[in-house]
Order: sequence, then C-alpha cells, then structure tokens
Amino acid sequence: MSTTSVTRLLGLGLTPGKLRGLQRISNPNGTLTMVATDQNSSMISMMKKATGKEPTYAEVADAKVMLSRALAPHCSGLLVDGYYGYWSTVAAQAVPASTGILIRVEKSGAAKNAAGGPMGEVEPGWGVAKIKRCGADAVKLLAQFEPAEMDSAEHNFEFTRRVYEECVEHDILFLLEPLHFEYGGEEKGSAAVKARKAKTVIESAKYLSRYCDVYKAEFPGTPGVETDAQLVDNLKRLNDACVKPWVLLSAGVKYDAYKKQVEMAMKAGASGILGGRAFWQEFFEPADPAARQKYAETTCTSRVKELDAVVKTATPWFARYGLTEADLHGMRAAEGWHARYGGGAAPAGGPGKADPNAVY
Repeated sequence: MSTTSVTRLLGLGLTPGKLRGLQRISNPNGTLTMVATDQNSSMISMMKKATGKEPTYAEVADAKVMLSRALAPHCSGLLVDGYYGYWSTVAAQAVPASTGILIRVEKSGAAKNAAGGPMGEVEPGWGVAKIKRCGADAVKLLAQFEPAEMDSAEHNFEFTRRVYEECVEHDILFLLEPLHFEYGGEEKGSAAVKARKAKTVIESAKYLSRYCDVYKAEFPGTPGVETDAQLVDNLKRLNDACVKPWVLLSAGVKYDAYKKQVEMAMKAGASGILGGRAFWQEFFEPADPAARQKYAETTCTSRVKELDAVVKTATPWFARYGLTEADLHGMRAAEGWHARYGGGAAPAGGPGKADPNAVY
C-alpha cells in the first residue's frame, strides 16, 4: 500500500482531534445520520401544552434521556444540550459507545437587536473548553444569519469565527448551523421571508461554511412555493457553495416532508442529516410517560431507521475533501509528530514549555 503524509489531512484542517470526532459521529461508510434533542424551548412548550403546566428541570431531563435511549442506538451521532441533556444522558447510559455525541454551545433565546435580529451568545457557564473536557465528540453552534440584516450579520459572523477558533485551539470538531429569520417587522412565514429563503441559505453557506468542519444547512427553498425543479437547482447551488461537508436539518417540518427533502439533498451532494422535531415532535403529545416511551421506541425509531437507509447512499464526508477510503487507509504520521502536536517541537536545549492547547 502506498502511504501519504498526514500533512494532507492537516492542510484540510483535519487535525487528530477533529478527525477522530468526525469518525465518531459518522456511519462506517462516512455518511452522517444524526439526531438532535437539544431544542429546549420547543420541548418545554410541547410539554406544557400536553400537561397544562410548566415542566420541572427533572421532567425535561427525563424526557431527553428517554428519547436518547430510544434513538441513539440507530444514529451515528446524537446532539444534546449541556443544561438538561448531556450529563443525565451519559450518566444514565442512554447513548451506546458506538454513537458519537455533539453538544450545543449557544444560549437558547439570545437577545435581539432593534430590527429583531438575534445576537448569538454562549450559554452562561458553558463553552468550548468544557464541552471538550467532558468528553464530547463535537461542538455545535446555532448562529442565526441574514446577510442583509447587517448588524446581526456582523455580530453572528464574529461570534461564529470566535467559536471556530476556540474549537481549533482545543482540537474538537465544530458543526455550524445558520438559520434564516424574520426581521424589520416581518411576519413569521410571510411571502417576503419565503421569497428570500433560498438566497439566504445559499449566501450564508458562502459566508460561513469555511468556518466549521461540518455545515448544517436548511433546505434551500419552500416546497409548494417553488417547483421541484427549482428546489433541485437550489440544492445544487447550495452544494456548490459549501466548502465543507454538509448535512440537512429538519427545521420542525413534518416527517413526510422532511423525508422528501432528505432524498433530494442526498442526491445533490449532502453527506447526511441532523434532524430533530421531524423525528419526535409528536412524542410530547401524550402526558403519560409510558405512552411517550412506546412512541419513542416505535414511530420515532422507525423514522430514524428509514432515513438512515437514505443517508447511507449519500456522499461520504471524506469525498467532500477529495479523499477516498484508500487514501485514508494509507495515511501515516512522521516520527516526532507527538512533540509537534500541542505546542511545537522541543528546543534543542531541553524540553521547554509547550502550550497544552496549541494544535500544530
């Protein structure tokens, strides 16, 4: 077998920690079937609607553990939050060792500017260093982004870049999720918002996809508003705009609609999915925990399995980097890499002091 220097990987930003994180959240063939359970506000609203009362911390944590235990064995990666989800989920052994874990870093419900543009910030008491320290495989950041709303765009661009650099510093995989939003008094779901959605999604990828390792994209357009032919063209332009491997989010649409979007996105060049409510939004409708558990173990699980089969026909993440499995099998590091990693080679006069957070 011919060998290739790992310098090729380093030139792609695939350092040891990032590469291992990517392997951990992927299927064996390099595609990504990921499920999100980090939507705190949505879950709390759903639970309140089902029971008529505000759920306690313990009740939210229990729901997340229940969902994780049912779905994690059937996906390559599970996205959780730090506040309710991670520690309880891990402590309860709800995620098998074969499933990677991503943890979100952003605060839910961050402040908005005068135009209604979200101004992203990190969850108080949390951060990239803690996510790395507690053993997660990847950091996920939601950074809402509308290029034409300049104030929030500049803020969230800098926010994204800063988190990206922290992930480089701590050598942990970084998944970025930009979302379009209403601003300037627009109504949610208005014609004006729908009309610019595809452009926003594609332009956002041009601005931001280089500042991550995996890009989590919205579906570029609105089925029923644009024709399937237009949507296919939009997906092609999104695929061309993405510098890094990309996956499709579900954005709260119903499962059947998401399935069609996934099938179209995989054909267009996506490497997988990171879906949430499309898999489990009805899970919270019954107030009875036993009924919820049955729903999670049947309908929700069936949905994940069905889309996993679709995802496994997609473009592997390594193909997005111009690599093949044979290329990866032939990668080798040069002697002394361990000294260069995390602080540079030791000086001739002695071991010196290395920065433990520096990566090459």
